[in-house]
Amino acid sequence: MPDSPFVGIIIKLPAFLLGIVLHEVAHGYVAYRLGDDTARRAGRLTLSPLAHLDPMGTIFFLFSAWFGMGFGWAKPVPVAVERLRNPGRDDVLVSLAGPGANLLQAVAWAALLRLALRLGAGGLPQAIAIFCFFGVAINVLLMLFNLLPIPPLDGSHVALRLLGYDDPHLAARLAPIGFLLLFLFVSTHLFDVFYNSLCYPVLRLFLPAGF
Repeated sequence: MPDSPFVGIIIKLPAFLLGIVLHEVAHGYVAYRLGDDTARRAGRLTLSPLAHLDPMGTIFFLFSAWFGMGFGWAKPVPVAVERLRNPGRDDVLVSLAGPGANLLQAVAWAALLRLALRLGAGGLPQAIAIFCFFGVAINVLLMLFNLLPIPPLDGSHVALRLLGYDDPHLAARLAPIGFLLLFLFVSTHLFDVFYNSLCYPVLRLFLPAGF
């Protein structure tokens, strides 16, 4: 693992940027394919991190990466749910697209990790393995965190639909309360419980035995 916090940030940053960018692009692209071009018109269907970075989310990543795994967020992609062809169904598909992108990235990083380990221990293969490990870990964390049923996270859209609420703007209206809950969540012991009891066990499923 990295010898210093600064080196750790450098190693984790590419996986973090790719994780949040593809997460948001997936939301926007699926919405576009389902009838809403709001994200495309806003210039958010791009792989440029500059279009997606949230200042506070980036600062939080740098701070958390200095002291641990590294966690942050991007600006949400704008989606006009009422413009989707089937709002009730399509809102769920758009919401799941972001965590789905993180799942695919975690699988890809895990495959690269196994390849690096087969190349041998020490030197470049070990450095690549560490890089890939953080790619898996960051994307598992992003996937599971965004699936929490707390507005405005993706999981809240899915949960509200499953509970029978058809108002496409309900999650947005609940967002102020949700932001308070999320602040309490990430700034207290609850986040450690979430990581240790859910994220870490899921992460182990992606990693080779003994890693």
